[in-house]
Amino acid sequence: MKIKVGLIGFGRMGQMYWEEMQKSGRWDIAYICDTDPASRELARNLSPSSRIISDEQEIFDDQSVEAVGLFALANSRKEQIEKAVRSNKHILTEKPIADTIDKEWEIVDLIEKYDRIAAVNLYLRNSWYHQAMKQFIDEGEIGELAILRICHMTPGLAPGEGHEYEGPAYHDCGMHYIDIARWYADSEYKTWHAQGMRMWDYKDPWWVQCHGTFENGIAFDVTQGFVYGQLSRNQTHNAYTDIIGTKGIVRMTHDFRTAVVELHGVNRTLRLEKPFGGKNLDKLCNIMADSIESGKRDPRLPQMRDSAIASQYGWTFLEDAHRHDLPGIGDLQTLEEIRERRRHMKEGYGLLRPKKTVV
Repeated sequence: MKIKVGLIGFGRMGQMYWEEMQKSGRWDIAYICDTDPASRELARNLSPSSRIISDEQEIFDDQSVEAVGLFALANSRKEQIEKAVRSNKHILTEKPIADTIDKEWEIVDLIEKYDRIAAVNLYLRNSWYHQAMKQFIDEGEIGELAILRICHMTPGLAPGEGHEYEGPAYHDCGMHYIDIARWYADSEYKTWHAQGMRMWDYKDPWWVQCHGTFENGIAFDVTQGFVYGQLSRNQTHNAYTDIIGTKGIVRMTHDFRTAVVELHGVNRTLRLEKPFGGKNLDKLCNIMADSIESGKRDPRLPQMRDSAIASQYGWTFLEDAHRHDLPGIGDLQTLEEIRERRRHMKEGYGLLRPKKTVV
């Protein structure tokens, strides 16, 4: 039997979840809800077997719906999660789980008393490359883990294009890297110092680098910014994870198509090269389906608490950047040139236009 699900939010992420659920053959997508008429029209074309609606309450009121997928903006998420709990549905949600940290912790308290499956998309945990590196580390090949260096810089989402409820880039995107550093360290953040840059004189820093330590002594630096060659003729990016132990190292780079993992241990030296895997929504949806069908939560499913912690430190590190010298280089005219270019780009980093076709 397929799992009957209702999807709320059919923008970029909602469409991506729909594709993976369709491919798996494990989900009956009974409803797609979106307040935007254009998104509803797209949903009708792509998913004619689904009921397309603008009022999410229909999903929560339908007792035959077992699960909900929450893929709208963060300011709607707390109320939707509360409705899902009241209607006794399994919950799969994007991060962050609310638009303020206080609301996020209220959701954590609610969900940790809830007896249904609830999970949040912290997609890096399900990536093959981080799984491979973590296993190599756990086998003792690099000695004791000492230093975590994580960088993710792309042209990406320009300031003012949307996602205001998810916060500036270092929170919206950066919390994934804040989370994966904590996942590797298996410890909580202890000290930090953040430096930001207000590129193009925008009010918020769109590039931040934060370094510090975990309670177990591991040192970290996490760098994130959507500032990497926005107006370059040919766009590129810089993304890596570099983990240093007392005896060896592991590292990863990717080009959004292929990921390369290099493992330099005391007994083995390996080079792994496989397809990048995108946001790994196929894995997340399958693990979620397994958990619903078995009635037992798979430990690989990220918890609401993990998301709240990553979100809290995303905001904390941003606040720390504001306490230090926060220069602004560039001007708003350049930023408008970037926005105008991105409005007409057919392919690029983090474009928000809805897809017109399903691959």
